[in-house]
Amino acid sequence: MQFCPKCGGVLIQKTKNFGCSRCNYSTKDKVNLKVKEKVDEMQEIHVIKEKEVDTLPTVEAKCKKCGHNEAHFWTSQTRSSDEAETKFYRCKKCQHTWREYK
Repeated sequence: MQFCPKCGGVLIQKTKNFGCSRCNYSTKDKVNLKVKEKVDEMQEIHVIKEKEVDTLPTVEAKCKKCGHNEAHFWTSQTRSSDEAETKFYRCKKCQHTWREYK
């Protein structure tokens, strides 16, 4: 990579010659452009499958399907932002999912 002797900008290829993009300096000399990149060895990314680990909080909520008293829950904004968010429940025993609006 070569730089402009006037302003220090990188010389780029124009139509027939090389020139500076900052000032109007141009040269008919051939410019060597070399780009190198050092890539580090990538580390392995571990994937956790959904069925292997439950990361949702557990609360007491009666399942309407099997009657179990424990369920995981999470919330999501399903309607406009000025309305309350929706709370979802999933039974720990039978995986039945239901929602509750407030």
